Amino acid sequence: MSVPATSLRSFLSHAKSALRNAGKSSEKVTIVTGNESADLDSLTASILYAYIRSTSRRSPSKLYIPLTNIPAADVDIRPEFLKLLPYGNIEKSHLITLDDLPGANGKGAPLDPLKTTWILVDHNALQGRLGDSYGGQVQGVIDHHEEEGVVPQSTGEEPRIIEKSGSCTSLVTNYCRTAWDELSGASLSSGAAHGQGESAINDSAVTRTWDAQVAQFALASILIDTSNLTSVEKTTPHDIKAVEYLEAKIALSPQHSVTYKRKKFYREINTAKKDLDGLALGEVLRKDYKEWTENGKKLGISSVVKRLSWQMDKAKSEDKSGDSRESAFLKTVRKHAEARNLSVCSIMTTSKPDEGEFKRELFVWALDSSCTPLMEKFVEIADPELGLKNWQVADLSSADKSDKWCHVWWQNDLGKSRKQVAPLLRRAMN
Repeated sequence: MSVPATSLRSFLSHAKSALRNAGKSSEKVTIVTGNESADLDSLTASILYAYIRSTSRRSPSKLYIPLTNIPAADVDIRPEFLKLLPYGNIEKSHLITLDDLPGANGKGAPLDPLKTTWILVDHNALQGRLGDSYGGQVQGVIDHHEEEGVVPQSTGEEPRIIEKSGSCTSLVTNYCRTAWDELSGASLSSGAAHGQGESAINDSAVTRTWDAQVAQFALASILIDTSNLTSVEKTTPHDIKAVEYLEAKIALSPQHSVTYKRKKFYREINTAKKDLDGLALGEVLRKDYKEWTENGKKLGISSVVKRLSWQMDKAKSEDKSGDSRESAFLKTVRKHAEARNLSVCSIMTTSKPDEGEFKRELFVWALDSSCTPLMEKFVEIADPELGLKNWQVADLSSADKSDKWCHVWWQNDLGKSRKQVAPLLRRAMN
């Protein structure tokens, strides 16, 4: 069942308890989840959608549970999460992760797929183990990636929105704004806000505080994904409209309107996102990672905000064998790929060197020799679209003693992220 107007903190505690109990009862459960890279956009989009829909009078009998699509331990390798959570007045223990699913880690029986409904945000095809078990139960989507053609065309009372935007959270915000305004207005007029002890509080400031906390929480991913609305390639009218709306929510809170400064907030979250010094290279590679299966062969792509030269230096510092930095790097990448049974492993980097010039690198390694001609096909397909230029920083191909196909490029088209590169690699593997 749905919940009354409440704080984000209280909502997440209630949703986690409901999911835990769902494994013991016959009640149906509705889960909202982002993609398996579980980046900031997936986090905020899933929580925002679930929070507004659960407390909205438009869905009075349904609780939406936001699932962060990673194990709980992987929250700690996302410093931007840890930096953002206090703005929503929540802690990492409030997040609902894969470990909270009934049946996780062999504890109890898993959820009966027929008693679940799944809403996807920030992707439109449920992948991996969740896809294997629950892919047929998807009944709604809000996404900004290339259409996969998997979600049913008719989704009933749930949305089916797949449109271009810098951030998926922008699309979620714009979809939910009418319900959110109705919810806020009803709470303000009745004074029926419920505190964390669920006792009635007749204070409009409380409702405005909750709204501002949720709004600033949602803003983070939009600002990150659009470079504070300055990226010409990524920013769309959806993003601008969402930021204006969310900042209007913040402006209504006496407390938050004084402390919120967009540029300062953006820099704080962006700095945290780029802080990888405390992570091992293997953790860096899995921090923002996605994979797909094409014709029985698995493709995995890591997105990293540090250049390959930085990654090689880190691998060398972690390696005790005395190997070169190139060999140490490939050893770590191979371990990452073999743990996931990858046929093709790719790393995409974004970086701004000291001179301030934004650059992209693309690393592709065919660990399955049968994929070599497929990757040569990828080069033919991708070169005109990405503007690939051979990378001369180090000779990674000679550092790999297995003679597997391995190549690195500078990517001249800086506007093409994993959102555009992944479909090219997948097309080549089909």
